[in-house]
Amino acid sequence: MYETSDFRKGLKIEFEGSPYVITDFQHISPGKGAAFTRTKMKNLLTLNTIERNIRSGERVGIPNMEERQYQFMYADNEGYHLMDQKNFEQIALSEKEVGDRKNYFQEGAQIGVLFYNDKPITVEVPTFVNLTIVETQPGLRGDTVSGGNKPAKLETGAVVNVPLHLNEGDKIKVDTRENTYVEKVN
Repeated sequence: MYETSDFRKGLKIEFEGSPYVITDFQHISPGKGAAFTRTKMKNLLTLNTIERNIRSGERVGIPNMEERQYQFMYADNEGYHLMDQKNFEQIALSEKEVGDRKNYFQEGAQIGVLFYNDKPITVEVPTFVNLTIVETQPGLRGDTVSGGNKPAKLETGAVVNVPLHLNEGDKIKVDTRENTYVEKVN
């Protein structure tokens, strides 16, 4: 069991029978009355965010969660197929379980799958991935790094804004948390 003093951003807890991840919290000691922790948390099953006040010293559960590493193999009509590198067990995840993270799946990439009560609920991709631009407007002579931005479609289908000087075929580093361009990769 976790107490409110154990709270930190990113901590996974079980609250009211569902798994949550704490996105923000604040310990509050009012002049009158008992201290409490104002907690903002995201439900890992429904992706809804709630805010609750939890009294200091109150306990919340530790969810039955496990993260396992899989290698992405391919996607088809049945879903996204991943293989465990230890025992070669294969699983297929649905569009709902994968969400918008599918934009960063590359063949052979390592994907973290989060299980709750032995059921896959969400996936985690690496924070930074290198992808190739497959479609964008051509760069113009004289465009510099500090100019404007233009949309670029990447090999996985993701669309990010990139500097004007980049062209089709260029490899770039993308931050998967924000879906943003980081830098050009040689």
